[in-house]
Amino acid sequence: MLPASEVGEAPATPCCSENGDQRKDVKDTSDINITALIGDEQVCEDTDNGDLPSYVSAFIEKEVGNDLKSLKKLDKLIEQMTESKIQLEEQVLTVSSEIPKRIQSALKNAEESKQFLNQFLEQETHLISSINSHLLTAQPWMEDLGVMINQIEEIERHLAYLKWISQIEELSDNIQQYLMTNNVPEAASTLVSMAELDIKLQESSCTHLLGFMRATVKFWHKILKDKLTSDFEEILAQLHWPFIAPPQSQTVGISRPAGAPEIYSNLETLFCQLLKLQTSDELLTEPKQLPEKYSLPASPSIILPIQIMLTPLQKRFRYHFRGNRQTNVISKPEWYLAQVLMWIGNHTQFLDEKIQPILDKVGSSVNARLEFSRGLMMLVLEKLAADIPCLLYDDSLFCHLVDEVLLFERELHSVHGYPGTFANCMHILSEETCFQRWLTVERKFALQKMDSMLSSEAAWISQYKDITDVDEMKVPDCAETFMTLLLVITDRYKNLPTASRKLQFLELQKDLVDDFRIRLTQVMKEETRASLGFRYCAILNAVNYISTVLADWADNVFFLQLQQAALEVFAENNTLSKLQLGQLASMESSVFDDMINLLERLKHDMLTRQVDHVFREVKDAAKLYKKERWLSLPSQSEQAVMSLSSSACPLLLTLRDRLLQLEQQLCFSLFKIFWQMLVEKLDIYIYQEIILANHFNEGGAAQLHFDMTRNLFPLFSHYCKRPENYFKHVKEACIVLNLNVGSALLLRDVLQSPSGQPPAAAALNEVGIYKLAQQDVEILLNLRTNWPNTGK
Repeated sequence: MLPASEVGEAPATPCCSENGDQRKDVKDTSDINITALIGDEQVCEDTDNGDLPSYVSAFIEKEVGNDLKSLKKLDKLIEQMTESKIQLEEQVLTVSSEIPKRIQSALKNAEESKQFLNQFLEQETHLISSINSHLLTAQPWMEDLGVMINQIEEIERHLAYLKWISQIEELSDNIQQYLMTNNVPEAASTLVSMAELDIKLQESSCTHLLGFMRATVKFWHKILKDKLTSDFEEILAQLHWPFIAPPQSQTVGISRPAGAPEIYSNLETLFCQLLKLQTSDELLTEPKQLPEKYSLPASPSIILPIQIMLTPLQKRFRYHFRGNRQTNVISKPEWYLAQVLMWIGNHTQFLDEKIQPILDKVGSSVNARLEFSRGLMMLVLEKLAADIPCLLYDDSLFCHLVDEVLLFERELHSVHGYPGTFANCMHILSEETCFQRWLTVERKFALQKMDSMLSSEAAWISQYKDITDVDEMKVPDCAETFMTLLLVITDRYKNLPTASRKLQFLELQKDLVDDFRIRLTQVMKEETRASLGFRYCAILNAVNYISTVLADWADNVFFLQLQQAALEVFAENNTLSKLQLGQLASMESSVFDDMINLLERLKHDMLTRQVDHVFREVKDAAKLYKKERWLSLPSQSEQAVMSLSSSACPLLLTLRDRLLQLEQQLCFSLFKIFWQMLVEKLDIYIYQEIILANHFNEGGAAQLHFDMTRNLFPLFSHYCKRPENYFKHVKEACIVLNLNVGSALLLRDVLQSPSGQPPAAAALNEVGIYKLAQQDVEILLNLRTNWPNTGK
């Protein structure tokens, strides 16, 4: 056997004899071989740390140990170690010989790079001097050339300027020649080309050229427009335009005038020629616009031929509804609103049948009837903008104006198909000062209406009390009138142009609901002593009806859109928490949730008060029943027929009378909540105050069971199929008290056995006990007195 030091020579030599750098290289290249031979990842670390004897001892202990038979492995291990040593020495020699060559090669490359860099720097210096010399030589040439280029550019600008003037003059001459030969269509087409040139020149800084161009366009436009307008008005006069009479009386006058085909042909020709002047007309004519405070939507100017057709109607409107005419009465807005609606109706047929085909033929997207209506609407908007400041602080006149405007808008949109995206009267009413006044007046008249409806003699009487099918909710007149008021307010503001204005009206509605709730609460407090009275029940029905209707409105598309708009406003202003914003966005809550919650709370409080009142009466009537001698009652076998306990009669009569009374006075949903709340309290009361407070012999238990199942429970059978399910405590207590003796003994043994809860629960379920706990059943079993004498 070799000494330990000889066994460890092979790996120790390369790890200890080299310097630090070489040792690291050797370790990197031989790590796989050493690990493969020895199987220990810490070999190099242990030998580098100088703890070689410990490593060798551990290695021998691992390979040989106490088993002498393992000494046979030594030859093989020595052979492997020798081979490893040779490989490592070769690797060390290879690395040692290659490193100097690499360093030398790197130094050589660095020297060559330095030489190239110096050469480039010399070339750069030479080039810079050459460039500077060339620039100095070329500087005079550049100055002379720059002067020539500037002159050339200036000449080119002059030529371009002259070309524009020549082009304008050429177009102007062409228009003149066309007019001299009475070729109006070509003159109009040439004027279109001139107007397009004007548009192209808009960004030019040549003010004189622009002025010349605009003056030329204006000159020829006026000539052509005057000529075509005169001819067009002459044709319209032959058609008896405008149609002041209703459509029925127009038929004879305009359907077959003398030379009708020729007239309509000329009408089409002149209409198309006037359409060509539209571009130049828009350049030259500033459209009349109302102040920005009205926030009217952007819209193109009315096409020129329709403008001409509107001119006589505009004159009539201004003649009758401006100045000192008797028809211009500020308190009668319905006069001019009705007049405009009549004009639209009178001309609809002609516009649809005669004018619209012309527009379709030339490929225009304009709707003749809507364009005509838009022109008349501008007259109405101007009139409203002028009149509203004069009656802003007269409540009756202002309210009348708003009512008439809303009726006008409704007919305009529904009958004549006027789009809500066009400028309309709601934009005028949405102006800040006018809108705030509208809100104030709306609130004032709504509050007055609420006062009158609550003070009415029929306030708490249902309009449909004699019609059972209609009167399901038993809604008092005041509640129905109030909700109608809210519905009317919704109809009035639903066509406002902006969501922000609609949200302000929504807040008004919510304030009115809250005010009405407070008024109902005040009246309710006056009726608290008579909580079963007619008025108290009517108030409760009113609260329930308002809450139900608001919940239905919350699912309406209009209010869902307002909810989305409110969500955006709240998100911008950070007025709600992230949870509330999430609930609104996910439609878990609605815009009326706050109001509904307050109404539901009031409803619950009122129902609770009614239940408490009836329950107190029932308790008073049950005093004799509580004192019944349950211990000494005869058994069922001793009685010919079971009958109701005489002491239970007051209790059941009181209960029956109150149920009938409230069933007649409360709506179905409220009455259902009422009797279920009452049953819950009654069940606990009978269980705790009557059953648990007494002991029962066999006759007493049977009598209790008869009173409950054959008399009390059937009182509620009219309201549900299985009323006993609402008296779970009483029903199950009767089961326990009426178990036959054997079953009761067996059940008591199971409950008292230490086997655990599941068998006890199963035993209780088997006899029909699901609500009562095990301890409650044990107490009930102890209330029985009919146990056999077992000697215990």
